[in-house]
Amino acid sequence: MKYLKLIRYQNLLLLAFMQLIFCFGFLKLEKIDLALANWQYFLLVLSTVCIAAGGYIINNIMDQDSDLENKPKDVVVGKSISETMAYNLYIGFTLTGVCIGFYLSNVIIRPSFLLVFILPSALLYIYATSLKQVLIVGNVVVATMLSLSIIIIGLFMIFPATADDNRTQMRIVFSVLIDYAIITFIINFIREIVKDLEDIKGDYKQGMKTLPIVLGESKTTKLVFALSFVPIFCILYYVYNYLFQLQYATVYILAFIIGPLLYFSIKIGSAKTKKEYTHLSNVLKLVVFFGIISITIIALNKMYYVA
Repeated sequence: MKYLKLIRYQNLLLLAFMQLIFCFGFLKLEKIDLALANWQYFLLVLSTVCIAAGGYIINNIMDQDSDLENKPKDVVVGKSISETMAYNLYIGFTLTGVCIGFYLSNVIIRPSFLLVFILPSALLYIYATSLKQVLIVGNVVVATMLSLSIIIIGLFMIFPATADDNRTQMRIVFSVLIDYAIITFIINFIREIVKDLEDIKGDYKQGMKTLPIVLGESKTTKLVFALSFVPIFCILYYVYNYLFQLQYATVYILAFIIGPLLYFSIKIGSAKTKKEYTHLSNVLKLVVFFGIISITIIALNKMYYVA
């Protein structure tokens, strides 16, 4: 169990679930040519999960002091797992992810795509060691990582299989992935700020320069309140312009995505305790989960129940 806590297995399961849903609950239903076979796509998912696991491990190593203050029950490195072992696991997971990426990049005859695996690995290390302490930049980096795990699906499944006769269809499908990546980025960026609010005491003692420490807790919650309407308006705009004829998908999005986001907006304005921030962070994680499922709801609604 200690090793599962070290790599934050719940987040890795969500990541794998997301990539599997986007492939088998969306791309496969679109009946388009795809560059990777199913077993090769599973390798792509494994590679992404390994790199993310490496990122969590190095982050846990570097955050030992602040985690003792913010979440002492979740501290693993230095307690049940030695720092040396943690470093070895970090290297093992990261190298495994990059090596699989090297293989897949050559499978699709795009060796330069190896950078899609190397750059996130390097960025996660730099984030844990230095960028995390830079105002806003750390939040952007973490939010970008999950969005990149959506874009990478298009790069390895759609882009290499695109030809003159299917270019228009492929562009539309790829654009859907980009849209989801953008919304995912916005929601995760907001969630990262909420997590900074949650960890403000420990981060302050470590001399970190997070947004709540620089602006103050009150101003940061007001900023998050304002930012929370950005994904709401973006999603409503998207539904109105592209999905309104899909009744089941529209109802699902309003109930399971817009609803929780409005709840978050209402609650963040009055939130003041660590417990409240933790709850609201989990609400946003739930929104991401329901957002992932929505891609399949939309695809099935298009296939069988178009109004």
